[in-house]
Amino acid sequence: MYSQTEENYIKAIYKLSNQLEGNVTTNAIADMLQTKAASVTDMIRKLSAKKIVNYEKYRGVVLTEKGKLIAVSVVRKHRLWEVFLYDKLKFGWDEVHEIAEQLEHIHSELLTDKLDEFLGYPKVDPHGDVIPGKNGEIKQLPLHLLAECKSGDTLVLSGVVDHSPLFLQYLDKLGLRLGVIVEIEEVVEYDGSIMASLSGSNSPVLLSKEVARQILVKRKKGK
Repeated sequence: MYSQTEENYIKAIYKLSNQLEGNVTTNAIADMLQTKAASVTDMIRKLSAKKIVNYEKYRGVVLTEKGKLIAVSVVRKHRLWEVFLYDKLKFGWDEVHEIAEQLEHIHSELLTDKLDEFLGYPKVDPHGDVIPGKNGEIKQLPLHLLAECKSGDTLVLSGVVDHSPLFLQYLDKLGLRLGVIVEIEEVVEYDGSIMASLSGSNSPVLLSKEVARQILVKRKKGK
């Protein structure tokens, strides 16, 4: 059994290790958790003593196999709770993350398994992130950044990189959400912005390159 703070650190290291090449630095962890580097170092020493991470001074930290299993378990719970909040309690996709941050620390494996069954064994959460299986397996989806697509492509919005409420609220205003079909009419040569038409909308939208870098899509079948 691990404390909420320990689990937050483990999950942060796991996420950073998926984003960065090599070991994760204490400064990167401090930035993600909005805490001091000295506090991170203290916690890393505790996690190292519990064989959850391997840590070398000045070289950063990496999760052990034990640490990875803990991290994936927390991520699984978090994403299942997001599905429950979104599908069953009708929270917005911009609201579920903060609440799931609290619920992910419930340690009952039986509850997690029952929740998974109740929800029909969902594969992705409301943001398009893959939900790990009970044994920790993660089947990555073949998604692409919208910013990397070209004029004439027909795509399905399948995920987001940025989970912040402000970004998700912005997408809502544009009519962009999971499952929406996006047809790229033009990629503006000058700044890489994208003019696109959306299923269910009569008016095209102009998306900046920065916004397009935060949207994940898959190619529509038959295209």
